[in-house]
Amino acid sequence: MILVVAESLSKTYATDSIEVKALREVSFDVEPGSFLAFVGPSGSGKTTLLNLIGCLDKPTGGALTVAGVDVVQLGRRQAAEFRGQTVGFIFQSFNLIPVLTAFENVEYPLVMVQELPLAERRNRVFKLLKAVGMLEQKNQLPEQLSGGQKQRVAIARALVTQPKLVLADEPTANLDHETAYMILRLMKQMRDNFGSTFIFSTHDTRIIEEAEIIYTLEDGRLLQREERGKANVQSSENRGSKLAAV
Repeated sequence: MILVVAESLSKTYATDSIEVKALREVSFDVEPGSFLAFVGPSGSGKTTLLNLIGCLDKPTGGALTVAGVDVVQLGRRQAAEFRGQTVGFIFQSFNLIPVLTAFENVEYPLVMVQELPLAERRNRVFKLLKAVGMLEQKNQLPEQLSGGQKQRVAIARALVTQPKLVLADEPTANLDHETAYMILRLMKQMRDNFGSTFIFSTHDTRIIEEAEIIYTLEDGRLLQREERGKANVQSSENRGSKLAAV
């Protein structure tokens, strides 16, 4: 089953008497297990597209199906439940809760959207913190972590609900060159280990180099699709293997 299907998807924002067409009849599909990037200059519609896929906003035209669900027809509460069960989010600003430890930040989505026994919830958090190399820092607050460590925690938080889809909006923008490549390699490992699909919104060449499928947007229109397969995984492996050092 195709994970995401968009047909003639459009989004227009209206402010006073001005209309801004953020997306113009965009059509595409995303297969499970993809490591995919929507790329283009600022204002091309990348973030708008991620917001629609993640049910944070609604289109003004077209059709959009995510994991077999017609998300255009979901009400506000239904959309929130769908996000909690199906979608994980990673942001360029990390969006960690400053008063919660790394462990508590990863645990938070489970507390909010899923009713799991305490032991199972904590076991899942421990497993993911270990997978991203952050178990030793589990009791530290975000202000005590480096940018790379914060993004590792954010990745674990995005995966803790075992989502089918992870949406990442400029996730490497605040990271230095080497750390960004380490984080991208870690995301590919998480994709391979946990089976989640990763979709990026970015103009970062580092992500574009590592993406296996690239959709190019400009002025709200989809210009082209490029498929590179999985050959780029090896290039990131050559940049270093000690993920826990990030």
